[in-house]
Amino acid sequence: MTESTENAELPTPSWALRAVEQSPSVQRSRVRSVQRAHQIVQAARRLVATKGSSFTTQDLVKEAGIAVQTFYKHFSGKDQVILAVIEDLVLDTCTDLKQRARELPDPVARLRFYITSVVRSVGAQTPGDPGPRFITTEHWRLHRLHPEELAQATRPFTDLLLPEIQAAMREGLLDPPDPEYDAWLVNQLVIAVFHHYEYAAADEPPEQIADRLWKFCFTALGGSTAQAAGTAEKAAKKPRAVRAAK
Repeated sequence: MTESTENAELPTPSWALRAVEQSPSVQRSRVRSVQRAHQIVQAARRLVATKGSSFTTQDLVKEAGIAVQTFYKHFSGKDQVILAVIEDLVLDTCTDLKQRARELPDPVARLRFYITSVVRSVGAQTPGDPGPRFITTEHWRLHRLHPEELAQATRPFTDLLLPEIQAAMREGLLDPPDPEYDAWLVNQLVIAVFHHYEYAAADEPPEQIADRLWKFCFTALGGSTAQAAGTAEKAAKKPRAVRAAK
């Protein structure tokens, strides 16, 4: 057995990984790499705002002000950048929803706000913000090609729902069979409804579609009819700032 073969078979010891993590030069290199990746994704977001997903890699490197070789050091191709853009957009939405819901009275009210706010926004795309339709257009194509990466990109909404489901369970407001799986399943349902109505003509107002979806999710999570009525009443009395932000 040659020396190179022997070395290839040996696992990297944990002390070596710790030594690398504590190396200032490695940390500086990692920070620069993250900053450059962020620069590329921000350039992609600007292109999405004007071209949707039709931009080319050459368009992207020109917009980002980098060389093609630099691009491929950070992303294996355009799809990986689009996945990063989708995750960024989902994170932005979740951050905004969490901020707007911080004064709501209980976890069920916050859950209702998160779920219904997404669906109420269907068809309400503002000029210069192609995010919703861009995500809808790319979602199913990427799901076929990169299912695991797409699941990671849409994970932030599941992570937004899960703590509220768990808190509601602790307070006896909900009785979900499996909180983690249920949060994921609600996310998938919200995605499906959102994508359907982003292109299909709705036969009822978005508010009514959102309310139907909420009632379904609430029942599936173990909520009672009486609780649903109470939650609706609390939502109607939520702070004016939250209502105005919708």
